[in-house]
Amino acid sequence: MHRVASVAYVNAKPLIHGLADDGSVQLDLAVPSRLLSKMKLGGFDVALLPTIDLQRWHNFAILPVGGIGCDGETLTVRLFSRRPLEQIRHLAVDGDSHTSVALSRIVLEKLFGIVPERRKLAEATGEDDEALLLIGDKVVCEEPAGYDHQLDLGLAWKRLTGLPFVFAVWTQFEHVDLGDLPSRLVTCREEGLQPAVLDAIVRDHAVPRGWPAGLAMRYFTEFLRYEIGPRQLEAIRLFHALAHEVGALSEPPRDVLVAPTTTTQTPEAVG
Repeated sequence: MHRVASVAYVNAKPLIHGLADDGSVQLDLAVPSRLLSKMKLGGFDVALLPTIDLQRWHNFAILPVGGIGCDGETLTVRLFSRRPLEQIRHLAVDGDSHTSVALSRIVLEKLFGIVPERRKLAEATGEDDEALLLIGDKVVCEEPAGYDHQLDLGLAWKRLTGLPFVFAVWTQFEHVDLGDLPSRLVTCREEGLQPAVLDAIVRDHAVPRGWPAGLAMRYFTEFLRYEIGPRQLEAIRLFHALAHEVGALSEPPRDVLVAPTTTTQTPEAVG
């Protein structure tokens, strides 16, 4: 029995399509912070971890069979401001994604030359010089009024680096043989992106959360990227380096192995 864990967000549904019905897999859905803490304790064989968390434990490896990313605009990870971004002094952050918070620090410092004071979204004051970092459904369904200046962080990263961005990636422990699980995760991803399956995901999971069906389908097919290839691995490497430069990682990033997906492959170091 393989223990596999994923975030419960709608954007992960194509990656885990069919896993709950696989009798050889125990699927656990949880918030990102719980995934990391339980993964550290050996509670999962594979977890869909936020990319910043690859640096929060010493023996994780990327399993390059899928992840959640973008190659430009994300639609659901955005900054909202009443002023031009160069003029903001405070940033209220949605703590649901530590990766997105780190990405906001990189973008604001490297592209705009500012280091705003951060506070939790629940502690937002509404001051004129305060921007909001919003993530997920609330960006689409509860877009705040009166914020004329907006920045999509995936698009900003693309402008800064020319690379795609990876928010979460399948992760395992280094040097662990998972048998045929990697190939099954590839099959889940491929089947999960078929039009009929996406139609069902939109109907059953996106629309009930307030998404317009057409926009949700565009989100899955135009905005999101689920593959992990050489450019995505390069982007993860650069993200870790820049996160350390801006103080989002306290220690210099370590090399993160890319686990083999067949017995003939040699692990590659990323970092």
